[in-house]
Amino acid sequence: MSRHSQVREFSQLQRRLESLNTARELAEGVLPDQELQEVYDVLERAASRRSLSAEHTVVGFFGATGSGKSSLFNAVSGTELATATARRPTTSQALAGIWGEDGSGPLLDWLDVKERHALPPVSGLADGNSGLVLLDLPDFDSTRVENREIVQRMVGMVDVLVWVLDPQKYADAAVHNDFLRPMASHGAVTLVVLNQTDTLGPGDASAVMRSLEGILARDGLEKVRVIGASAVTGDGVDTVRGAIRNVVLQREATTQRLAADVAKAAAELALASGEGEARGIKGSAKARLAAELATAANVPVVVDAVERSFKRESAKRTGWPVTRWLLRFRPDPLRRLNLGKADTRPELSRTSLPPAGAPERARTDAAVRDFADDASFGAPGPWRAAIRGAARDGREQLPDALDQAIAGTDLKATKRPLWWVLFNALQWLALLLALGGLGWLGVLAALGYFQMPVPEVPRTEGWPWPTLMVAAGVVLGIVLAIAGRILGGWAARARASGAAKRLRAAVAAVAEQSIVEPVDVEITRLKAFNAALQEARSA
Repeated sequence: MSRHSQVREFSQLQRRLESLNTARELAEGVLPDQELQEVYDVLERAASRRSLSAEHTVVGFFGATGSGKSSLFNAVSGTELATATARRPTTSQALAGIWGEDGSGPLLDWLDVKERHALPPVSGLADGNSGLVLLDLPDFDSTRVENREIVQRMVGMVDVLVWVLDPQKYADAAVHNDFLRPMASHGAVTLVVLNQTDTLGPGDASAVMRSLEGILARDGLEKVRVIGASAVTGDGVDTVRGAIRNVVLQREATTQRLAADVAKAAAELALASGEGEARGIKGSAKARLAAELATAANVPVVVDAVERSFKRESAKRTGWPVTRWLLRFRPDPLRRLNLGKADTRPELSRTSLPPAGAPERARTDAAVRDFADDASFGAPGPWRAAIRGAARDGREQLPDALDQAIAGTDLKATKRPLWWVLFNALQWLALLLALGGLGWLGVLAALGYFQMPVPEVPRTEGWPWPTLMVAAGVVLGIVLAIAGRILGGWAARARASGAAKRLRAAVAAVAEQSIVEPVDVEITRLKAFNAALQEARSA
């Protein structure tokens, strides 16, 4: 493999590892901890392996009891190491044969292989510069728990896996279900050897090989190379050596192994997550949510209070001064709700609106749930639950947030229209005119009562001016009061409409902060997770 290709493969693996880690981080709190821990373990193993010798390729021999794994190891390595080890009490330990000892120490320390042997060159396999580490491992079906643990650990750590099977147990469910099938993504770094072919006749050997290849295809390993061999007669041993030598010479087994680990971890993470994207947040859904929350938060009650309060204040300012004082005995609807004050800090204010009862809470819950369901439609199960959970968490903050938003909304309650000043001035002028006429008539009556000369009063069309003054003042006051009430009604509705818009905007802002934004964060997280996972799975 060229240096340029190695760099490209290394960079691509780095990108996939980073994407897998990103997906893992994004899935925290959504997917099961066990799944995330397994991904973390893969990332940790990858980081550890990449920090160790890239010049060495670790090839592990795996097999069941009676498969002839150790004998094949000896035949391939040209030694009797495995046989010698089998007679010692350390049979549960891995054994390493090394070609190119320099730099292998830290790698074997990481593998926790204590028995190490530097071996002489073997024709067709390796020499002192090859950088090959050949491991003979305990039987994976051993009755000793420690042995099975070593095999399970080594399956996840070696660069190349050589599975040694025999004609009697090549179809054993244990090896296929527990090892080969779960490692289907590692076909590029897997080699299967059917050992003990010397026990089969010529026709039987080819039939068993075809049967084994069919089983491996069902395991997802249809592209794996299968070699027939016999450690006893030496048949196929050179082929096994050549296959291992090719892998070592290419110097890409480590990268391929880690890439396969990433692909497997990403596939398992995708399986735990499920496929799909959330529909996302639509403007119509946001509008429905805000409208429902506004109703549940008694915005219509406040709007009605704004209209009635304006009408009351308009009547006080423009009504007939003789009767307007009676309005002081009618409470201001806004003040009863603790709204409309000009000297209250919005962030500290609270309304006196009735607390949300069961119907209002049910309406709020339904609105939030419907919004979350609409936004999360199409998302996989765990992520849909996360989106709903974000909306549900925000729902708990709504009562106080909505109340504070309403209390902090400027209802323009202290803003006085200019026409109030004009009408008020005209009312007082009309009252003064009427009072002037009454005073004039009173003076005339007093003079007549005391038998004093009563001066002649001016007349218009036969009507005395004092009488006309009283009539004009009263009529003008009544007309102004009626006109003020009509104008006040129009202005009150306009004031209420403006208040409704501002209140709905305030409620929408609360909904945005408490519900929409948290939901959008989860939807964005799902989108980023899927993108990262796709990147991790792409070869």
